[in-house]
Amino acid sequence: MLDIRIRKLIDPTLERVGLTVHRCGVTANQLTWAGFLFGLAGGLCIVQGWFPAALALIALNRLCDGLDGCVARLAEASDLGGFLDIALDMIFYASIPFAFALRASENQLPAAFLIYSFMGTGSSFLAFAVIAAKRGQLAADSGKKSFFYSTGLIEGTETTVLLFLVCLVPHYFSILAWTFGGLCWITTAMRIGVAHGTFRTG
Repeated sequence: MLDIRIRKLIDPTLERVGLTVHRCGVTANQLTWAGFLFGLAGGLCIVQGWFPAALALIALNRLCDGLDGCVARLAEASDLGGFLDIALDMIFYASIPFAFALRASENQLPAAFLIYSFMGTGSSFLAFAVIAAKRGQLAADSGKKSFFYSTGLIEGTETTVLLFLVCLVPHYFSILAWTFGGLCWITTAMRIGVAHGTFRTG
C-alpha cells in the first residue's frame, strides 16, 4: 500500500548511492546475496535474543535490497538478478518469524500463522506476475521491476515496518504476528478479487 509513495521519497537517494556502489565495481547480485546473508544473520541474532544487533542487520538487508535494483539498472538488469531478488526476499521474510519460533515456544503458533500468511501474499503476488507477463503486461507498467508488481494492502514497506517492530518490541511478537498475518490474508483476498476481474477472459 505504501511502496509507491515510499519509493518516490527514497529512490533519488538510493540512485545516488547505487551509482557510487556501481562505480566501485560491486554488482547487483553481490548486493542481493550480501543482503540475504545480513538477513539470515539477523535471524540468528533473534534466536540468541540480541535484538539491537538483529535490527541493525535487518536494516542492512533492506538497504541492500533497495540498492541492488539501482545497480542492476545501471548495468542492465538480468533475469537471474530478478529471480534472486524475489526468491531470497521470500526466504528472508520467513526466516524472521521462524527465528522467533526457535527463540521461545510461546511464539511458535503465531510464527506459524505469520509464515502461512506470507505464503498467501507471496503466492498471489507471484501468480499474478506470471499471468500478467503471459498476457503482455510489462514490468514498466508497474514501476522499475523485473516483473509485473501487483499492489496490495501489505507490501514490502509494511513488511519492513513489521520486521523492525518485532526487533524493537519483541515481547509483542505474538500480537504483531496475528495482526499482520490477518492483514496479509486481506491482501491475498484483494489480489484474488483483482485477478478474477482482470484474468477472467483471454
